[in-house]
Amino acid sequence: MVRLDRIITRGGDGGETSLGDGRRVRKDDARIDAYGTVDEANAVLGLLRRVTANGPPGSDLAAADAMLARIQNDLFDLGADLCVPQAKGETGGGAARGRLRVQAEQVARLEAETAMMNETLPPLRSFVLPGGSAASAWAHLARTTVRRAERAAVTLATAEAEGAAPLNPEILRYLNRLSDHLFVLGRWLNGRGAQDVAWVPGATRGS
Repeated sequence: MVRLDRIITRGGDGGETSLGDGRRVRKDDARIDAYGTVDEANAVLGLLRRVTANGPPGSDLAAADAMLARIQNDLFDLGADLCVPQAKGETGGGAARGRLRVQAEQVARLEAETAMMNETLPPLRSFVLPGGSAASAWAHLARTTVRRAERAAVTLATAEAEGAAPLNPEILRYLNRLSDHLFVLGRWLNGRGAQDVAWVPGATRGS
């Protein structure tokens, strides 16, 4: 159970912070960068949900909001996973010593949701520009933030492989699937592709 009695602790005034296992690291440590970017992505999803929360029951917006609520909770799980380095010998996706780890089932749920949405969309015949509707624009911003979180996690995974225990591989799988999910969601929120804005290569040259 999480309990936060004090918000101001002054413990980070020297540029360090504590991981979930009590270890002190610099605030620009690769692990802090990774779960900090995950937190940023979650905040963008919160802004997207300011739009999707207004959807009437049974609408695409309401269905999107339910998916996003689950994803936001997943991202806290993922941040908690990143916050506590795996113990030596701990298998990826395991829950050794009661630690919260991202599981393959969470990745599979993203894949199923992405497939469900994609089945209702017309095939892409061009790349699409971020936007079309406000909800889609927020989904694309969330997608690009998740991609940045994925890059940070890859950097961390490389560093961990050279030293301590490897990163839980489900973290990288989840972030990769989530960026795909948010791309498809952006199209789904554009009237199932009706409001997509197609990229026209070289359209502004010579203008």
